[in-house]
Amino acid sequence: MKYKNLILLFTFFAVLTACQSSEDNSYPVLEEEQPASLPYTSDEDIQAFYDRGATDEQVHVNGEVIKNLRDDLEGSRHQKFILELASGQTVLISHNIDLAPRIDLLEEGDEVDIYGVYEWNERGGVIHWTHHDPDGDHIGGWIMHENKKYEYLID
Repeated sequence: MKYKNLILLFTFFAVLTACQSSEDNSYPVLEEEQPASLPYTSDEDIQAFYDRGATDEQVHVNGEVIKNLRDDLEGSRHQKFILELASGQTVLISHNIDLAPRIDLLEEGDEVDIYGVYEWNERGGVIHWTHHDPDGDHIGGWIMHENKKYEYLID
């Protein structure tokens, strides 16, 4: 009986210690990877995608908004803006606002992180799929602006 109580007491403290050590309240726990944990696609890679006319390339880029464009309201609605990378290359961002929130406070000069799909066009390329895929057939993307992640609409 004495050993049984010791084993029970030991087990209790082991479980309590494990729970305390695994708790980390320094940041909210998300179901997906934190944006900072994804490697950035280099500007050289983006240039290589452009040079070879690449399509369907999953990318993670950071840049400065240099031009807000009018929303495209035909068919699926998209917020559009031009992003300049550190290299000076520009890409069009086409963010589906039927599937993700519009970034209403986005201004020229703002820095954003974008995870989406690069498609070639003659002007430098376009990045889309900056939102979740409701059908689950595609890797979900997002845009980080001022520490807020824009990826899906909440019902």
